[in-house]
Amino acid sequence: MRYENVEKFKEDCGYMIDGTWYPRVTKIMEIKAKPQLYKFYAEVGFEEGEEIKAKSASEGTLIHEAFEAILIGQNPPIDASIAPAINAAVEFIKTNKIYVDPAFVERRVVNYEHRYAGTIDTLALIGGKFGILDIKTSLSIYRDYNLQTAAYMDTLRAQNLQTRWIMRIDQSATCTKCGSTLRGKGGRDKIRDPYPRPMGYQRCKEGTHDFGPVTGHVELKEFPYWKDDFAAFLGAKKLWEWENDYWLRKISY
Repeated sequence: MRYENVEKFKEDCGYMIDGTWYPRVTKIMEIKAKPQLYKFYAEVGFEEGEEIKAKSASEGTLIHEAFEAILIGQNPPIDASIAPAINAAVEFIKTNKIYVDPAFVERRVVNYEHRYAGTIDTLALIGGKFGILDIKTSLSIYRDYNLQTAAYMDTLRAQNLQTRWIMRIDQSATCTKCGSTLRGKGGRDKIRDPYPRPMGYQRCKEGTHDFGPVTGHVELKEFPYWKDDFAAFLGAKKLWEWENDYWLRKISY
């Protein structure tokens, strides 16, 4: 990627912390190939895809900010467009007795040994285990997230973490006739077949669906084994440094 100048590179790719610049975990992760994203661009075109992607990110940020405010004890106004997802998430943490440390909600952390920084969503106690809880608003829990959370696990070794979880918060409407789901994200509606498909499943013809109200959904997955993922993250970081060698030399990284 091209940058206008050194300051733009530093701003886009990392954080200044105590006078030292560190590359950001999520920026390092961009070096990894994303076949599903490329397929999406092929379907809608690059420019439209970038618009949808930006709007989806904005919607995801809206959910993140509202939910994280609730986690630290605030009572923020909830935009109607994300209310089903937020309500489902709040009910989920109550039902499953998930406890978070407000001091670690949206907290920036630094790995001095491997020289990178990132912002964790929170630390949590779930089922008697203490670990990282990362919140996503994507269609699925993708394997790429394991690299990101492994980077945080190594950074916070002093916290005696036992495990890590991905919590996916989403919302959709279900067709009362065929069970297909309608998910609005990034300014477009996408209809998907139920998974797994029941025997003899047939999707309603276009325009004949009877979608019910939008409801929220929460999926929680635990990924306790992180060291192989961390080794892969360091590999991605090495490739990212190689790719951006010109700018890193400019800032005496």
